[in-house]
Formats: sequence, structure tokens, C-alpha cells
Amino acid sequence: MTTAAGADPLIREVRVTKDEIVAYLADGRVISVPLAWSWRLSEATPAQRANFRLIGAGQGIHWPDVDEDISVEGMLHGSPAPRPRVHPVHEPDKRKASKSRKAANQPMQRTAGGTGRR
Repeated sequence: MTTAAGADPLIREVRVTKDEIVAYLADGRVISVPLAWSWRLSEATPAQRANFRLIGAGQGIHWPDVDEDISVEGMLHGSPAPRPRVHPVHEPDKRKASKSRKAANQPMQRTAGGTGRR
């Protein structure tokens, strides 16, 4: 087998187990990363993990059911997928209450017709 010097590594085949993602590269190397590196795949069902396709002529793998992409470069460089930060949800009632309190403390504005409004 011959490969061009400096050629980008390309995935030829993929195997996903319950613990890892294994990529067989076109140049003969086999690399693997822990499944835990992808929180989306870790939380996916076995059927969702099995539904993948190679993208970019072998530059990466895409799992459409969980909207996950992993590149061969990411696997080689050890780049786990970051889990998004979850921001607390503000309760609408609390926001309305604070607006009402603010409005109650506002001075009344007088209009030309003599009616007051806040």
C-alpha cells in the first residue's frame, strides 16, 4: 500500500461499539476514541449510533439521528465534543412581577387631556 506524503487522513470504514468509535483509515491506521467523548452518542440508542455515514470523502462521520459530526482530525487530536452549558430558565411570572413592581414605583405622567397614565 502506498500513500502520498502529507495527504490528509481519510476514514475508510467505521465501527461503533458500546464503548468506542473505531475508524479504519485509508492509510492503514486504526484509531479509536471513547464513546463518552461524544455526549450525544453516549446518550443515543444503539440503533441511532448504528445509523451513520461518512462525510467529506472520509474526512468525518455524521450521525443524522442525533445531529453529531466527528472529524478524523478531531479523533487524531483528541478533541472531545463539549457539552453545551445549560442556562436556568427564567420563570415568566417572576419577570412580570418585577415589571409590575417597577411600574407601581414610577411617577404618574400627566397628558394634555388631563388623564394620568403610567
